[in-house]
Amino acid sequence: MNTDKTISIGFSPCPNDTFIFDALIHGKIDTQGFKFLPILEDVENLNQKAFRNELDVTKLSFHAYAQVMNNYQLLTSGSALGNGVGPMFIARKKSINPELEFNSVAIPGKNTTANFLFSIFYPNIKLKKEMIFSAIEDAVLSGETDAGVIIHENRFTYQQKGLTKIADLGDLWEKATGQPIPLGGIAIRRNMSDETKSLINKLVRKSIEFAFANPHESDSYVQQHAQEMDPDVRQNHINLYVNDYSIELGEKGKNAIRFLFQKGREAGMLPEGSPDLFVK
Repeated sequence: MNTDKTISIGFSPCPNDTFIFDALIHGKIDTQGFKFLPILEDVENLNQKAFRNELDVTKLSFHAYAQVMNNYQLLTSGSALGNGVGPMFIARKKSINPELEFNSVAIPGKNTTANFLFSIFYPNIKLKKEMIFSAIEDAVLSGETDAGVIIHENRFTYQQKGLTKIADLGDLWEKATGQPIPLGGIAIRRNMSDETKSLINKLVRKSIEFAFANPHESDSYVQQHAQEMDPDVRQNHINLYVNDYSIELGEKGKNAIRFLFQKGREAGMLPEGSPDLFVK
């Protein structure tokens, strides 16, 4: 861990994250003497960096967090969690029985919450091809894979490309559990002081509140990094993934995350871990 108040912070180039962190990164709020060094990577790359304990603060899939919780705690601000926000299982054509009809499926990383949900609901599809999320639609269209699990802004573009929804995995989860779906959160090194962890949690919240209060302040930063450049798609992405849970998880959000981990352990997919999950 550094000692000079420079904090490495990893997040994705997707519109929800660049919207959230713009004010923090660019000094639009008072950062209390901290300088944040941004590392923008695909979420699976960030998961891998968390496994190697490389970053002070990082976005990561909740499925991946369950595997590093002894090294990291979760901030209560900055998460992607909610209703109607889940990954989509898509293909070139409708399917009556996907587990019989599809042999190969593209996934955005084995440690993503998307793959966790897919494995819960379609456990018999074993041949999965990992690739960056933005390449999955084309892999399905070209026949490289029979189907795919898409995340982020691709949920707004797959129909335009002639692809078909097999299932909304988040919707399946919500109907089966009654819980909102936790996708990704912001984790911070456990070995930082409690004071520092609490302060950074507050700064992330202030960055989000600034973004909501000044919704066009982040436009250039969001556009600079967005995979999908259509302004409406960018805005729909932000509207979907940045919500009240992003500002503060609250007990409902925390319980949804605990429930996800419980179900993962029951399915033999996640390890036991620290009960002290959240920064106070």
